Amino acid sequence: MILGLVLALACAIATNIAFLFKHRGAVLAAPVQGRHPLRSAADLFHSRWFTIGWLVAIGAWVLHVAALAIAPLSIVQAVLSGGLVFLAVLAERYFGFHLGRRQWVGLVVTAAGLFVIGLTTGSQDSETPGYALAALIVLECAVLGSATVLALLSGRLGLSPAGEGMVLGAAAGALFGVSDIALKYLTNAVGNGVLEVLSPWLVAALAASVVAFYASARGLQLGPGVEVIALTSVAANLVAIVGGILVFRDPIGAGPLAITGRMLAFCLVIVGAALMPAPVRASRAALP
Repeated sequence: MILGLVLALACAIATNIAFLFKHRGAVLAAPVQGRHPLRSAADLFHSRWFTIGWLVAIGAWVLHVAALAIAPLSIVQAVLSGGLVFLAVLAERYFGFHLGRRQWVGLVVTAAGLFVIGLTTGSQDSETPGYALAALIVLECAVLGSATVLALLSGRLGLSPAGEGMVLGAAAGALFGVSDIALKYLTNAVGNGVLEVLSPWLVAALAASVVAFYASARGLQLGPGVEVIALTSVAANLVAIVGGILVFRDPIGAGPLAITGRMLAFCLVIVGAALMPAPVRASRAALP
């Protein structure tokens, strides 16, 4: 369990560094166009900052898979939610963003939630009794379908560019959460043989990741960078935490005190993450 938390923490840091680099590259690239996915991908990767961010994201993904193989999904995602702490520090100190008082309050609330999660980790059984197939099917199909439709229709909702960027960020986050749930299933299935990985859930993970790639990139082009990143993280972690509890029966705690503490901790992490959006401005130093 402790190793899984360490890997998740490293993944959180790497993920936010990757997002910040990808934001820097995305705003310099040509607008992403759904009708021309290959051309849009090529334009994005022609930006060295986006390419660097994508490579860092691959490393974060490896850390994420390793964490999912060791620790319960809901715990891993709660730690990743706390990665917004690193997002704020990195964005303000190295990428030219300036955060307000509300955002820093979000840091404290998120850190408190992570602290409680750490205190209650040792008081519960980390072994999960399999998974609920019906819940897996319903959750994956519902979120994958609704988030994809939301991403496709975001430009027709009459929103401002910033609002559309936030909607795309939320849709991308939900799709990343779908991918995380599928990956958790696959890390469990691989114990029965490599061929077990070749399943509909591999297709679901790939499909969600591809749509999320374009939705996230376009959202970063349209909306305020850190705000979109934070909203993406909140949506991804919320979907994955719910999936961990409903699908993989992740333990909430052993005993009334641990259960109450863990549930409050999850709430603190999500509330703290929700307070994080809305950096007021970015300095000129944010772009090369």
